[in-house]
Amino acid sequence: MSSTLIIGLIAAYFCILIFISYLTSRNTDSETFFLANRKSPWYVVAFGMIGTSLSGVTFVSIPGMVQKAQFSYLQLVLGYLLGYFVIATVLMPLYYRLNLVSIYTYLEQRFGYWSYKTGAAFFLLARTLGAAIRLFLVAGVLQLAVFDELGVPFSVSVIITILLIWVYTFRGGMKTIIWTDTFQTTAMLLAVGTSIWLISDELNLGFQGMVDTIQASDYSQVFYWDVKDSKYFLKQFFSGAFIAIVMTGLDQDMMQKNLSCKNIGEAQKNMFWFSIILVFVNILFLALGALLYLYANAKGIALPAKGDDVFPYLALNHFSQFSGIVFILGIIAITYASADSALTALTTSFCVDFLNFRERNEHERVRLRYIVHFAISVVMVLVIIVFDILNNENVITAVFKVAGYTYGPLLGLYSFGLYTKRAIRDRFVPVICIVAPLLTYIISDNSKDWFWGYEFGFEVLILNGFLTFTGLMAISSGKIEELELARK
Repeated sequence: MSSTLIIGLIAAYFCILIFISYLTSRNTDSETFFLANRKSPWYVVAFGMIGTSLSGVTFVSIPGMVQKAQFSYLQLVLGYLLGYFVIATVLMPLYYRLNLVSIYTYLEQRFGYWSYKTGAAFFLLARTLGAAIRLFLVAGVLQLAVFDELGVPFSVSVIITILLIWVYTFRGGMKTIIWTDTFQTTAMLLAVGTSIWLISDELNLGFQGMVDTIQASDYSQVFYWDVKDSKYFLKQFFSGAFIAIVMTGLDQDMMQKNLSCKNIGEAQKNMFWFSIILVFVNILFLALGALLYLYANAKGIALPAKGDDVFPYLALNHFSQFSGIVFILGIIAITYASADSALTALTTSFCVDFLNFRERNEHERVRLRYIVHFAISVVMVLVIIVFDILNNENVITAVFKVAGYTYGPLLGLYSFGLYTKRAIRDRFVPVICIVAPLLTYIISDNSKDWFWGYEFGFEVLILNGFLTFTGLMAISSGKIEELELARK
């Protein structure tokens, strides 16, 4: 594929996004930017959240990990269902009852000032790193496909990527994103479905033949029962449940979309249908991964050693030009669907949680919102460039590793708030939330020697949350406060 063609595709794609932004950002205010005036249709939110939750990591890393991990990732995805059930029945009723804009305001009401600021700060750290890692992936693919040939440095291509996102989100915010994500999820699903169909056709497989071939291959194993294996079912399942709780239920980005629904009933319908559809979409990506490796084996193609490079390498070098176009559109759609909402959520959290927006007039809110939106975009660029220098592992692993260490304190804080009535010494919370991840790292790094060969995987999140919870118990006053249990 020529660089000119790819740039033309990207330009056309962003023209559509900017047009959607134009239609949705007229006569907007801060309430529109943050929560789309709480008028979003639940079915539109549910569909758009598919693209937001997956990102370019799913599009490239999950197919690329099939050779080494087979379909074991599905164990993690099944755990998501349990996590989403907890979100829909415990967390979302709490957020709606308190009429929150930023979900971290709950921590101030439950514990106090320092707990609130600590929770919000950990979200800003977690989401900035997570979004940067996801954007790093698509920037790397575009670098390989376009900018290397043109002699454009990686840092410049990253700036262009972030700038394009900023252009269509800085005015309409959540109202724009609800609809751009719907468009981008549609584009992503069409891309993965078309890719599966094209590869199956190359291998002369009909639908049933494709299913049978994948099932008979070495790639289709889902369940693993060796307790010492990093792919052990219970480790993956419960890790998936807690990952869903923290990366959706305790994440301003994902919850901001849910809070834009008209009421709690519609938000819960959104969560139910979103969780079911997400399982089947992940099965599609795993099937795509199996087909990529089956195709390479059938054609005698030597694949890159790094799993993240397999799909881009085949799409841009061995598939037809049409397949390459589908791949580029797919990875752009899924990545920007995740990144644009992250940028809006980070702006929302910083404005509401640190700039006292409730006490400012609308003119001042708009001015500060523009400044924060731009500043966070700059920070994202810097983080991506740093990650490019340091990264040496599959991006999917990096995303969940970051989540384990940065979302763990949020898991501990919310668990303690929801399931105890104990008061805490609020000023010590920042110390607990810093010490817990450090202890988690030490334990994880030495677990093989200390625990008879056991190695921590994604479940470091659970350990981190437990240590945070234990630390909060240690600084609790021992008095039972007359606070309502948040789950009631």
